[in-house]
Amino acid sequence: MPTSRRTFLAATGSIAAAASVRAGRAESAIRGIDHLVIMFKELDPAIAAYRDLGFTVTAGGEHPTGTHNALVAFADGAYFELIAFKRPNDQHRWWDAAQAGGGFIDFCMATDDLAATIQAFRAAGVNMSDPVSGLRVRPDGYRLAWVVALPPKPSVFQAPFLIKDQTPREERIGNQTNHPNRVTGVAGITIATDDVARVRGWWSPVLGQPGSEIERTDIDAAGVRFIAGPHAIDFVAPKNPASPLAGWLKARGPGPYCISLKASGGKTGPLDETKAGTRITLMQT
Repeated sequence: MPTSRRTFLAATGSIAAAASVRAGRAESAIRGIDHLVIMFKELDPAIAAYRDLGFTVTAGGEHPTGTHNALVAFADGAYFELIAFKRPNDQHRWWDAAQAGGGFIDFCMATDDLAATIQAFRAAGVNMSDPVSGLRVRPDGYRLAWVVALPPKPSVFQAPFLIKDQTPREERIGNQTNHPNRVTGVAGITIATDDVARVRGWWSPVLGQPGSEIERTDIDAAGVRFIAGPHAIDFVAPKNPASPLAGWLKARGPGPYCISLKASGGKTGPLDETKAGTRITLMQT
């Protein structure tokens, strides 16, 4: 049976609660997910695997910090960053996550006011860094530039990193948003946590919404859902030791766990995790 976004919301939380959060939230500078980071040991096999899964993949380029990437851009403005280390860099914030197995390791939120969002997170207890410069050189030689603000431990991978482009954003992500598998965007992401209340205390004032209580029967977990633009962000903890999240938290610690994508037709359900490098589910819009 095809998996629809409505079925997903009904099974993993409350449609009514999500709708009421949308209607009642205060104005926030955050407008949704900017991109999701999926780490691989090698980039070329990852590109081939994602094309085999029905995604249009474009070459991204190289960062001066030792990584290179490829992009899967979606019509809703979000994108996947498929990334790998081209050379070792044990000072990189993603190095340890890469050594632990990679996969869906981090997420970036788009904001209309970087300074205000940094201050909002700091006021909520997440000591976001001041903006630091980043760049990437595309295969055609174009130099992309931006600044990012990064969360520290213990909020890293449960709070997002934030970005502000210094070159046009469309140059960073490209315009190849049509995919043979008919994916149109991100429905939501799930973040594993060992302290839902603490994370809720960070996100609720930043987004100007209380969040909605959810039960995730698919992974035997419970927590809170926030809505950021068109995207759902679930922060959940295992309900008992048999939950797959319990083992994940023990092995990897709090952080991104899985992704749900919207598709306008085509096949639905989970993608081959050995190809995707992480847990991704397609659902009908």
